[in-house]
Amino acid sequence: MTTHNLDSWCPRQAPAVVLRHDRTRGNHVLLMPERVVVLTGSAPHVVELCDGTRTVAQIIKELRVRFPGAPVEAEVGQFLERMSKEGWIR
Repeated sequence: MTTHNLDSWCPRQAPAVVLRHDRTRGNHVLLMPERVVVLTGSAPHVVELCDGTRTVAQIIKELRVRFPGAPVEAEVGQFLERMSKEGWIR
């Protein structure tokens, strides 16, 4: 697994990945060639902040404001690493 330097990494969606709201499912999804991934909970909020301009620290800071009291620090880095391993973000 690739381990990123979370202080300097500015994650962004991979070129073939599109974040959309699916009205049929009532959830956000990641659309990819031949694959759809349904995002639940706060995952769409994390993905939307992955625009290549924010570091992981900045993403965490923004999510702390949006979701006070949530275990953002403990979960966001691991979630982004997993998404990177899947090839959904760079």
